[in-house]
Amino acid sequence: MIQEFHNLQINTNGQKLYEFTNQTIEWIKKNRFKDGMLNLSIQHTSASLIVQENADPDVQNDLLNYFDNLAPMNNKLYTHTTEGKDDMPAHIKSALTNNQISLSIKNNKLLLGTWQGIYLFEHRLNPQTRIVIHHFIGNI
Repeated sequence: MIQEFHNLQINTNGQKLYEFTNQTIEWIKKNRFKDGMLNLSIQHTSASLIVQENADPDVQNDLLNYFDNLAPMNNKLYTHTTEGKDDMPAHIKSALTNNQISLSIKNNKLLLGTWQGIYLFEHRLNPQTRIVIHHFIGNI
């Protein structure tokens, strides 16, 4: 049984879903992880992680629109507005999604469905530097 850690830096440029599935798969293959669990976590309160469809970009657009309607950028609605109109809506969106995801690895392959990808869901308008921590526990 082993444990390995990896920090993946993702530079964002506004509200969007940023897929990082391929970078994660490359790290798994490079390290020859056979079977185990991969925990992904993000240490930010205004971005999140999701597993979502990666075939049709309309899904991403609909998700962005849905969350923007759910948590509108209207400072009149919030007390916490320190960093601008996207501040509190970003925290709400982060609270409703995930800050960590656990995925299985079997025979050196990440177990995702045919149309699934792993995304950083950026909730802020301005560019950000985000770190996604990869923590593998298992066998090589």
